[in-house]
Amino acid sequence: MTRGKPGPAEPEARKGVGPMIPPLSDAQRPLRQQVFERVRAAGLIPRVQLAKDLAVSPASVTTITGELIEAGLIEEVAAPRETEGRGRPAVALGVRADAHRIAGMKLSDREHTAVIVDFAGNLIADDVIPRRPGPLTLDELLDAVETLLDRVCTKAGLTRAALSAIGIGVPGFVDVADGVALWSSVLIERHVPLAAAASARLGVPVSVDNDANLVALAELWFGAGRSLGDFAVVTIEHGVGMGVVMNHRIYRGAQRVGMELGHTKVQLDGALCRCGQRGCLEAYVADYALAREAATALNWGHREGQPIHVLLETLYDQAKAGDATARSIFRRAGRYLAVGLANVVNLFDPALIILSGDRMRYDYLYATETLAEMDTLVIRTGRPRLPVEIHAWGDLLWAHGAAALALSEVTERILSPQSREAATAA
Repeated sequence: MTRGKPGPAEPEARKGVGPMIPPLSDAQRPLRQQVFERVRAAGLIPRVQLAKDLAVSPASVTTITGELIEAGLIEEVAAPRETEGRGRPAVALGVRADAHRIAGMKLSDREHTAVIVDFAGNLIADDVIPRRPGPLTLDELLDAVETLLDRVCTKAGLTRAALSAIGIGVPGFVDVADGVALWSSVLIERHVPLAAAASARLGVPVSVDNDANLVALAELWFGAGRSLGDFAVVTIEHGVGMGVVMNHRIYRGAQRVGMELGHTKVQLDGALCRCGQRGCLEAYVADYALAREAATALNWGHREGQPIHVLLETLYDQAKAGDATARSIFRRAGRYLAVGLANVVNLFDPALIILSGDRMRYDYLYATETLAEMDTLVIRTGRPRLPVEIHAWGDLLWAHGAAALALSEVTERILSPQSREAATAA
């Protein structure tokens, strides 16, 4: 349903969201999408600047922005005057925030988090619920999703029907195109059609992706990666994941399950990984790996029933207090992490590596020695080491990435040429 053209809204400070793709670098996408995405990335932008950035005629920009305004997707905003004077005030364009409401959720081994954002990416509400340990059946997981969604919707003052889409992130191997969790530590079953099942239960379109990809999406949409064409995010929590952005887009591989850094092999016939194979990087760096190492090295058999995060806090406290065995456990994990990071550099040469996740609180994992060891393993070109940043932002960042996934899906659904053809035919 189209809407009448609104008058200019009151001036306000707006921050853009989404990739800041350089002009002329994305010419294959339909111009209508390019216009909308540039408005969204800028926050507020005049028509004349849009035409200049996209290297198209002002008349084309006027036509397309008029269509987007008529569709209720963007709006005119009166720009504040720099000086007092007469005449018509300058007008900028911004995303119409109330056009859609989107939910993003991260389902993890310890807790589930959710956010609701508007169409401009502004946070409306968030919530978190704990979960019982161990993998769940699909019905049990959907019960948790439904509970969390209803709670965050109540906080936002919305019903489920007011949501245009939901994005969900889970650990493991996920085919985003089919919405199938091929394997996940939060599910008992394999090859679970999670997106279809969640959509049927919730009555809202659902997209599903690997949670590390969603951290990369969060950085691409809201964080340090907005202006970077190529960067990598390595996540270290209960597992080890990686999301890679190439040319401002998430790279997933031909079968859409690539970039599994945690399951690259660092030791033949090595430690058992929770994926069922041996010698994975994750089996030496993730929190369950540290807890397993501590149970053996420190004779912690009596602590077997304690939650992993409690064991790690105790291990960390002992390492800080100078316990040589506790320090050696973190040091060994740091050396394996250095191997993984060096492989990322040698393979992809990203502009930036971001280390993210709850384990980043344990600074022995990313101490100076770890980065120095990474340097010794990286191909020596004589150029400066690429920057490595630490972002220990918590689970809400992951949920924001899930919201970005859903925002992308909604944008594609509305603005793709196929949707316009269908609307015209109707």
